[in-house]
Amino acid sequence: MGRLLRQYWQPVAVSEDVPAGKAVPVRILNEELTLYRGRSGQPYLVAGRCAHRCAVLHIGWVEGEEIRCRYHGWKYAGDGRCVEMPAEDPSFPPKVRVAGYPAADYAGLVFAFMGEGEPPPLPRKAELDRDYGVKWTEVKVWPCNSFQRLENAVDPVHVSFVHRGSDFGAAVSGLVPTIEVEETEWGLRSRAYRSPDNVRVNELHWPNCIHIATPVLRDLPRDHPWSDLFNWYVPVDDETSVLYSARCAPIRGELARAFEERLPPHRYYNPADEAEALFSGQKAPEDAIDPVAAQDYIVVAGQGVALDRAHERIGRSDAAILLLRRLYRAEMDALARGVPGKAWQPKTGFSHLPLPPGVPAAPER
Repeated sequence: MGRLLRQYWQPVAVSEDVPAGKAVPVRILNEELTLYRGRSGQPYLVAGRCAHRCAVLHIGWVEGEEIRCRYHGWKYAGDGRCVEMPAEDPSFPPKVRVAGYPAADYAGLVFAFMGEGEPPPLPRKAELDRDYGVKWTEVKVWPCNSFQRLENAVDPVHVSFVHRGSDFGAAVSGLVPTIEVEETEWGLRSRAYRSPDNVRVNELHWPNCIHIATPVLRDLPRDHPWSDLFNWYVPVDDETSVLYSARCAPIRGELARAFEERLPPHRYYNPADEAEALFSGQKAPEDAIDPVAAQDYIVVAGQGVALDRAHERIGRSDAAILLLRRLYRAEMDALARGVPGKAWQPKTGFSHLPLPPGVPAAPER
């Protein structure tokens, strides 16, 4: 699966966490890396350690668009080429190269392409490209496999049970839905029918980005449109995963200012930070700063760091999960056989996800 995910752009950091002239360590897809931003503002992703004596590179100096190792001064370009070794013969640097991957900023996140060959265009999202609205990012590292989080995200039925006691669950309602799921040219779409005027749509943008619309803050006014969330579930390694999320609340004026004032505690909350209290019952997930995240955390992380699916009893309501697994198996099988997989297309335009009764739609344009 790691080889498969490397064929697509993946988020690796929040843009504002890497100011110009600075470097940070990154671990993603089981690889130790250094992310730095050149003086021009361009991000670069290179190996985590110097090729000389294996010192970590992020403690070095960013010089222009290059990074110099703090240990003996070896300097690397953004593509991983060693360009200077102060204590060595000038003929030596061209013979040394470390990993280097294309990187780019989008929607408040740094994305990287860690596959082979020329990277595809970085997909854009119409909802994130609005010229208005409150936009922000979130990051949540959890001690479990990323595929568990992705399966939970595509599962429409869990909303009726896991999210009881939250504004989100109340708006969607506790009715058990009828499920329709389909493969599309860009991924997977599931529809959950709870009543004729209450249809919830969940989109998977291949391979690991989920687009949903939800309320974000507690006690959100009924006249407030829901926010668009784009959640990328990325492996740190087999037993740890990170959610990188780019979000937009389509509001303006005083409503937007009030929203921004209330947002910071929610934005930086991670239920993993209070896992002991949540699992012991000392704290109910409904009492968390972000109840929806806490509710998801205790069921997903509660499956263990790597779910043993041999012990599952799958039913008809798991149609979206089953299709997701089939798609991944087919793509990984093609990769293993060295043949092309499906020619997935980027999702373009607004999705116009339906909202529960009483929730206003965004004034899109």
